[in-house]
Amino acid sequence: MSSEKSGFFKFSHIEDLMPQEEKLEIRNRNTQLTIGIPKEVLETENRISLIPDAVQLIVQNGHRVLIETGAGDSAHFSDNEYSEAGGEIVKRADEVFNADILIKVAPLMPEEIKMIKKRQIVFSMLNLTGQSVQYFKSLIEKKVTAISFEKIKDKTGAFPVIRSMSKLVGNTAILIASEYLSNTQFGKGMILGGFSGIPPTEVVILGAGTVAENASRTALGMGASVKVFDNSIYKLERLQRNLNQRIYTSIIQPKLIGEVLKTSDVLIGAIHSGDGLAPCIVNESMVQNMRSGSVIVDVSIDQGGCVETSQLTDHKNPVFKKYDVTHYCVPNMASRIPHTASLAFSNFFAPTILKIGIGGGLEGFLRTDYGFCQGIYLLNGIVTNKQVGQQFNLPYQDIDLLMAAFG
Repeated sequence: MSSEKSGFFKFSHIEDLMPQEEKLEIRNRNTQLTIGIPKEVLETENRISLIPDAVQLIVQNGHRVLIETGAGDSAHFSDNEYSEAGGEIVKRADEVFNADILIKVAPLMPEEIKMIKKRQIVFSMLNLTGQSVQYFKSLIEKKVTAISFEKIKDKTGAFPVIRSMSKLVGNTAILIASEYLSNTQFGKGMILGGFSGIPPTEVVILGAGTVAENASRTALGMGASVKVFDNSIYKLERLQRNLNQRIYTSIIQPKLIGEVLKTSDVLIGAIHSGDGLAPCIVNESMVQNMRSGSVIVDVSIDQGGCVETSQLTDHKNPVFKKYDVTHYCVPNMASRIPHTASLAFSNFFAPTILKIGIGGGLEGFLRTDYGFCQGIYLLNGIVTNKQVGQQFNLPYQDIDLLMAAFG
C-alpha cells in the first residue's frame, strides 16, 4: 500500500506545514519597544526592575527606555548611570506612563492607575492578599494587560522571579533573625551560631522550598543547629541532598513542632501555598511557650502568615513583640536589600524584553512562551487568572483559549 493511500503521507504533510506557517508569522518581526520605569510610589519599595547595565543592553538592541528621575536612587543606581547607559531620564511620571510597556516592582497604586493609558502593558508584583476588587475593575476598564512577577513560570514549571527573590530572602531571613536575636531590647543579646564550648543557636524552619534551603545553608554556615519541617518527603530529601548533609527533618506534626519550639531561639516561617494563602502551622499557644527573647521571621506573611500571632509590618516598623517573642512580618523582605534584588530582577527582565521585541511585540512572544503566559492575570482587560476571578467574584477566561481566539 502506498503512503498516499494509507493516509500517512497526508498526515505527515499537514504536520510538516503547520509549524512552518506559525514560525513564518513570528519570524523577522523585530519591533522597537519603549519601556517605562517609573519611580516607586510605595515608600517601602526600594527595588527597581532594570539596572543601568540592563538598560544599556536593551537600548543597544534598538529599544528606548524611559526612566523617571530618581527611580533608582533607593537601590543606589543614579540618574547619571542610567543616562550614560542610554536611558532617557524624564522628570514627570506621566511621561513614563506613555511607554509601550511599564515595568515596576510594587503593584500599581491608585494615583498610578489614573495615569495608565488604554491597553497599557504592565509588569509588576501582584501581592494578591493586599488587593481589592476595585484595583482589578480599574484595570479592566482600561483594558490593561497585566503580568504578575509571582506567577511567571519557566519551561520547567518553576517560578524564576520568585525563585531568585526566595534565594535572597532565605539568606536575609537568617541575617535579620541574627540582628534581632543579638539586640538586648528585642532579643537575648546572643549571637546566632555556635562556637566551641557554647551550645549552638537552635533554628526551626517551616517549609523546605527555596527560602528554607537558603536559610538553612546560611544558618548552618554560622554554626547553628537547624530543624526543618515540611509535609513533602521529596522536598525534605532534596533539601538534605542540596545541603550535602543530613540535618533534622520531619513532616509537620503540631505536637512535635510545639515541643521543639520550647527550646528554639529562632523560627523561620517559609511555607508557600499554591492557592495564595499560607496554612497556619504555629498557633498562639505554641508562641506563648517559646523562650523569652526568641525571634520569629514569618516569610509567609505575604500569603497571610503561617504563625497565628503574625501581623503585617513594614520596613519602617518591622517588628513587634508578643509574649516577649519578637515578630518580623514584612512582606517585601527583598526590598531590604534593594541593590542585590534589583540585579536579580534585571537578570530575568532584560532578556525577556529582548525576546518580546524579536517576537514582534508581547502577543507574538506569548505564542512562543507558555510559561510566561501563566504570569498574565489580565489580557486586554479580561481576567485570565482563576484565583483572581474566584477571590474577587470576577468573570475569568482561560488564557490558552484567549490566545487561540486572538490568533
